[in-house]
Amino acid sequence: MRIGILTAGGDCPGINATIRGVCKTAISYYGMEVYGIHNGFRGLLDDDVIQLTENSLGGLLTMGGTVLGTSRVKPFRKDRGFSLSDSRPAALLKTIHDHGLECLVCIGGNGTQNTAAMLAKAGVNVVMIPKTIDNDVFGTDISFGFDSAVSIATEAIDRLHSTASSHQRVMVIEVMGHKAGWIALHSGMAGGGDIILIPELPFNIHNIGDVIINRLKKGKPYSIVVVAEGIPTFNGKKAAQYIAEEIEYETGFETRETVLGYIQRGGSPTAFDRTLATRMGGHATELIAQKQFGRMVALRGSEIVSVPLSEVAGKLKLVTADNDLIIQGKRMGVCFG
Repeated sequence: MRIGILTAGGDCPGINATIRGVCKTAISYYGMEVYGIHNGFRGLLDDDVIQLTENSLGGLLTMGGTVLGTSRVKPFRKDRGFSLSDSRPAALLKTIHDHGLECLVCIGGNGTQNTAAMLAKAGVNVVMIPKTIDNDVFGTDISFGFDSAVSIATEAIDRLHSTASSHQRVMVIEVMGHKAGWIALHSGMAGGGDIILIPELPFNIHNIGDVIINRLKKGKPYSIVVVAEGIPTFNGKKAAQYIAEEIEYETGFETRETVLGYIQRGGSPTAFDRTLATRMGGHATELIAQKQFGRMVALRGSEIVSVPLSEVAGKLKLVTADNDLIIQGKRMGVCFG
């Protein structure tokens, strides 16, 4: 078989390990030809396609980013409507046909999931592998990239403890997560955050001020506040800036903010993400060999399985109030708003 592979959306640790897992399995075990598509779906529109060999895969396991490049180009836009005769979808399908690609492996997040589902409806053989640091791809317990991001955020929180303690300050750290608070929840709990704010749960700034004051009364002169970037704010302010200003106003305590930003998405993946990416890449190739298309690779418990794209596309996996980590956090005195 001849297959294509692309990476779309934001970069994250583990993409190259996934490319390696797909290509090594496809070439070495199944004898397939693999073609890499540069810069996501834009590469299909521009016909930017190259053949990959085993020699192309050296050093990918530990490398951050994506060797194929990425973009956020979406050839199908629901808000604008589309038909298969439109120029962009037609160009994309032509490139797939011209190169004789019998299946397209799409590595990406929610946007890629939607595009892959539309390609499947258009008759393209597609297998998707979920990647996101936000862990918000519906249908899989964990996506590679998440563990790396949480590890980076946790280390940052760990380092803030010493500064907060030395100066007896409130430290607010903002981590990624526009709609889903998985990174804030996991890094906040792992890093010993005192207050954790996520988009899914409402918060009361007066209550947060009271919690910080009460901590001081109990002999705890500093507090660590972990916030997801997607929490609601006023006047377009960034999450950390807004929360820091409000805490200082409510309590009178010196408050500092730190925005972790793109550091969470860069660099080498953790060992967990390397092995998860490798397993997912291998399973994707197995699906192709078995001609099981229109599916997304997923981690369920400890097993790598697959789910129909039609059942997961367009959905988000969000944190719910009954999450066991939230319940345990509340039992330990962590404030969630």
